[in-house]
Amino acid sequence: MIDVIVDDGVDMARMPGAARAIEAARAAFALAGGEGEPSLCIRFADDAAVQALNRDWRAKDRVTDVLSFPMQDGDIDAAAYLGDIALAVPFVEREAARLALAPADHAMHLIVHGVLHLMGHDHEDDAEAAEMQALERRTMAGLGLHDPYPFEERAHVG
Repeated sequence: MIDVIVDDGVDMARMPGAARAIEAARAAFALAGGEGEPSLCIRFADDAAVQALNRDWRAKDRVTDVLSFPMQDGDIDAAAYLGDIALAVPFVEREAARLALAPADHAMHLIVHGVLHLMGHDHEDDAEAAEMQALERRTMAGLGLHDPYPFEERAHVG
């Protein structure tokens, strides 16, 4: 089951609705090897809430676009609860404007990115980043959305 939570006071006018957010999560989950229905939560929050999460859990006292909180380490049991994703809606909107993207489409990419983190993917080194970006590109294409890394080196992407 995928829960979508919207914090009080968060303006969702330019964000994807719950159905589209769930569609993005399911697509990323499936391409990352998950079967069935994923179990996770997607939270749309304000900048201050995400900054507090980033400070409290990652010791980085600044807002960021998306945070993922995996509930599993090591081998992922896709049938168990995967974790939580939090998006900072105002930050995502500003970032989308800077990137000349529709805010809802950019949020969809960030949900895909977050789900892949919950599934154990990371971008700590070049090989991991290339693998994760390839999954993001395939998921976004499957959703009929933009290439999230149009200027990245594609030599390692299959």
